[in-house]
Amino acid sequence: MRLKTTLPILLLPLFAAACGSEPRYRMDSMPPASSVRLAVSTLEVREVSLPAYADASEILLEDATGAMTQIEGALWADDPRRAMTQALAERLGTISGATVASEPWPLEEPAQAAVHVRISEAVANETGYFRLKGQYALSSYDRVIRERVNRFEITVPLQAATPGGIAAAAGSATAQLADRIAADLSR
Repeated sequence: MRLKTTLPILLLPLFAAACGSEPRYRMDSMPPASSVRLAVSTLEVREVSLPAYADASEILLEDATGAMTQIEGALWADDPRRAMTQALAERLGTISGATVASEPWPLEEPAQAAVHVRISEAVANETGYFRLKGQYALSSYDRVIRERVNRFEITVPLQAATPGGIAAAAGSATAQLADRIAADLSR
C-alpha cells in the first residue's frame, strides 16, 4: 500500500524535467573595440527598469499591427532585468578599467557615481530591427560628476527574426548603450 502512494511522488521530478524543454537564449554582446577613461573610479549600475513585456521570460516579436507575440517555446536564459543590469556593469567595467558593479554596491566605500537606466521600449519587430529606447541618469552623492539625465534610442538590425537573432540584437543594443554611458562619463 505504501508503494502506491510513494511512487507518484517519486515520479514528480521526472515529469517536471520533461515539461521544461523550451530552449533558452542568452543576451550576448560583442567584445569592446576600444577603451575609455571615466571621470570616476567607482560606478554603481542600479537595477535596470524594463516595461512589463520586456521583463517577462518569453521572447517576443512585434508584428506590423503592434501586437507582440511569443516566439513559440523560446525563453530568455536569465531574468531580463538582471541580465541587462549585469551586461551594462560588465561592459562598463571592461571598457573603462573602473570598478563597476551592479546594485547592491558590494564595497564598504560608496561608489563615486551611479547610473540609473529606465527602458521605455525594448522590442524586436518583424521588419528586422531591435529597438532599445529610454533614458539614463548619472548621479553622484558627493558631486564628483555633474548629475544629468540623457535620452537614448538605439536601433540594431536583426540577423534573423529568430530567438537567437533577437538575443544577439538585444546584446548588441545593450553594449551600445554601455558605450554611450561610458562616453558620457569620460574625462
